[in-house]
Amino acid sequence: MNFDRKYLVCALLFAIAGISLGIYMAASDNHGELVAHAHILLIGFVVSFIYGIIHKLWLAKPNPTIANLQFYLHQAAALALSVGLTLLYGGLVPPGPLVPLLTLGSITVLIGVLMMLYMVLTTRSAGT
Repeated sequence: MNFDRKYLVCALLFAIAGISLGIYMAASDNHGELVAHAHILLIGFVVSFIYGIIHKLWLAKPNPTIANLQFYLHQAAALALSVGLTLLYGGLVPPGPLVPLLTLGSITVLIGVLMMLYMVLTTRSAGT
């Protein structure tokens, strides 16, 4: 499966999770997990979707090692942040044990963005 398609599938799975959490919040009239909901949709859905578009439109043949590492780092970080924030804002786990997970997830998302920038700057464009 191409990276654009892998990112699209992951983006849609995060969209399902984020929208489902939004429906739960609306049905329960408890919007305490708004931060988790926003992060699931932004980092999981939107950023993954944008990465898929970048692969489709701009990256003809990225370095497979870097592309794979970047893909799995981003997906793992998005999942870690999604689960961690849901547990935190759902009141299921106190902040103490989640801080390392959320910190690592945030830094890993940043590393993923930097790796994507590197690929965009060093990879032949798909349009050329």
